[in-house]
Amino acid sequence: MHDEISEQELIRREALESLYKLGINPYPAESFDINTTSLEIHQKYNENPEAFENVSIAGRIMNRRIMGAASFAEVQDAKGRIQLYFKRDELCPDEDKTLYNTVFKKLLDIGDIIGVKGYVFITKMGEISIFVKELKLLSKSLRPLPIIKEKDGEVHNAFTNPEQRYRDRSTDLIVNDHVKDIFIKRTKLINSIRDFLNAKGYLEVETPVLQPVYGGAAARPFVTYHNTLDMTLYLRIANELYLKRLIVGGFDGVYEFSKDFRNEGMSRFHNPEFTQMELYVAFKDYYWMMDLVEQMVEQIAVDLHGTTEIKVGSHILNFKRPWKRLTMKDAIMQYTNVDIYGLDEQSLKYKAKEMGLEIDDSMGKGKVINEIFDEFVESKLIQPSFIMDYPIEMSPLAKKHREQESIAERFEFICNGKEICNAYSELNDPIDQRKRFEQQLELKNKGDDEAMVNDEDFLKSLELGMPPTAGLGIGIDRLTMIMTNSNSIQEVIFFPQMRKY
Repeated sequence: MHDEISEQELIRREALESLYKLGINPYPAESFDINTTSLEIHQKYNENPEAFENVSIAGRIMNRRIMGAASFAEVQDAKGRIQLYFKRDELCPDEDKTLYNTVFKKLLDIGDIIGVKGYVFITKMGEISIFVKELKLLSKSLRPLPIIKEKDGEVHNAFTNPEQRYRDRSTDLIVNDHVKDIFIKRTKLINSIRDFLNAKGYLEVETPVLQPVYGGAAARPFVTYHNTLDMTLYLRIANELYLKRLIVGGFDGVYEFSKDFRNEGMSRFHNPEFTQMELYVAFKDYYWMMDLVEQMVEQIAVDLHGTTEIKVGSHILNFKRPWKRLTMKDAIMQYTNVDIYGLDEQSLKYKAKEMGLEIDDSMGKGKVINEIFDEFVESKLIQPSFIMDYPIEMSPLAKKHREQESIAERFEFICNGKEICNAYSELNDPIDQRKRFEQQLELKNKGDDEAMVNDEDFLKSLELGMPPTAGLGIGIDRLTMIMTNSNSIQEVIFFPQMRKY
């Protein structure tokens, strides 16, 4: 029980005791059979009233209007809301009127979950309602809901404070109708991706969350310890290196929806725990993967919205193929007029400082280029776009470009000013890969705590021979933000990490 109980909570606990004294179990164990939903009644009643002469429905009481021997209430089930009509003598045909006069009128509260049976009719005010013949309490609510009221066009007591909503997602889902729709769309989005990839014959797999070596991305890990094995383990920052081992093992295409964990800053675009879908397909390159991403995201938009045009903030994004394609060099030139490959490392650092960026000695040329792009270019890319050919130093797992060794065969899909996915022609030369890991170690020794670490087991696997492979990592949370017009990652994660009170 809470250390402090409000007056309203105390009244509800007193009602709970009264129910027990009446012999009513406020938390019954037996099932309550449901044969319809509020949505089905609203959609189909007018077409076929006879089908709703004997309905059984359950939901949470959201409001009540007590009017003597007859009353109204509104219940909310998983699909919406519907009005209930209670008439004392119909609900209690015998002399004992306790169920109506005491239980319904005095001991039930907004927030309680009830089951009712009866028939559907239309009130004099023209509202589809259920005439209640039987009533059963299924769960007594001991904590009051925020009661949202409208008066003179103004909303009062709305449960809109973001921090409150994210800490108390149950209440958020009950009182804010649009929130549930966001998460329904999220699941549809994941199913759309899964259907798309399964139709191409790719295999969905699972790889370890606890890893002895963290790799596959540039990030700080969460560290834990396994007592029986007597070893340090890390929550994965990515699953890339394990999925590539499966390609080495002979699978042509594998993918995984993975929970990844990165011990880094939080923002409206970053959560320490996030969901990513990674895909690896043998005998393909990053040009092929760009085409696949276009097809897949276009299909997601149609599956969720029935159109490729989606409103996000003040913009209408159009996911119809083909999308704009720019090299990183050309994108930076277009938005800053700086030729990044026409400057050596020191000149580039000086130029970046001139542009107002904080540059330190641990940064190589590639990281400086990335800082310029992040600060001056990314936010300007609103329509779906591919940015291609990243600095080789920033892409230690990607192949060197077939025409220019200083860049990697890598692209990012960016829209609404934010990266949504990252993809490569995967590096399959084990000697080159070992050198890249050694270069990352040098960066780590210089103070870059997000530099990658060497993974000998992965290198041994690569030495067996990995076919040319295209790889993709797509952020499910960020893509959901786009597809649901949400402006914060916390809006699309049921239970985001929060600071302590």
